[in-house]
Amino acid sequence: MKLEKLMRNVYFADRVLVTKSRYGSHYGEKIIDGFREWIPWRSKLAAMILKGHRVDFRGDERVLYLGAASGTTVSHLADIVDEGIIYAVEYSAKPFEKLLELVRERNNIIPLLFDASKPWKYSGIVEKVDFIYQDIAQKNQIEILESNAEFFLKEGGEVLIMVKARSIDSTAEPEEVFNEVLEVLSSRFEVLRHGTLEPYHKDHIFVHAKIF
Repeated sequence: MKLEKLMRNVYFADRVLVTKSRYGSHYGEKIIDGFREWIPWRSKLAAMILKGHRVDFRGDERVLYLGAASGTTVSHLADIVDEGIIYAVEYSAKPFEKLLELVRERNNIIPLLFDASKPWKYSGIVEKVDFIYQDIAQKNQIEILESNAEFFLKEGGEVLIMVKARSIDSTAEPEEVFNEVLEVLSSRFEVLRHGTLEPYHKDHIFVHAKIF
C-alpha cells in the first residue's frame, strides 16, 4: 500500500484519505491495514483536508469539539490527537448514544451531553483547551463559538468552524452570509485561512483562526 503523509496520522493510501488507527470501524468505513477510511461526504474536516488545508496538530492537544453528533469526525480527530483529550459536546440524545459507543473503546474522548450555547454549564468539567472545533448548524453558530472561546480557549489557541450559510440565513445568498461571518470573526480572531467545502458539502465554508 502506497502512503502519502498529509498531516499527523492522516494519509493518502492508494488515493483514499485515511487515518492511522488501532481501532475498528465506527460508522461503516473500511479498515485498510491499520488505517481507517475517512469519507469526505460524511466529514467536513475530511473535506477540508482534501481541499488542501492542513492543521499542524502535535498530537497531545486538548480539544473542545462542539457538535459531536454520533462521533464520525470525532473518531478520526481522536486518531490524530491520540496523545491528547477531546471534550465532545452534543445536545441531542439519539446521536449521543452512538457517540457513547465510540467512547467505550477510546480513552481520549470525554462525552458531554450539553447545549453548546451554554458553556457555563460544563465549565466545571472542561479545562482550558488548545483547540476548538465546531460543526453546529444553527443560526447563532458564531456566537456559540465566541462564548466557548471566551470560557475555554488558551491564549494563542486556535479554532476551526464549519459554517453552514443556510442555517444562519436561508434567504440570503451564501456568499453574503460568509462575508458577514468572516467580518465578525475577524474582530475576535486572526483568520488564518478559509475556503469552500464544495463539492463535498454545499453552501459551507471552513474558517481556521487563532485567538488574538
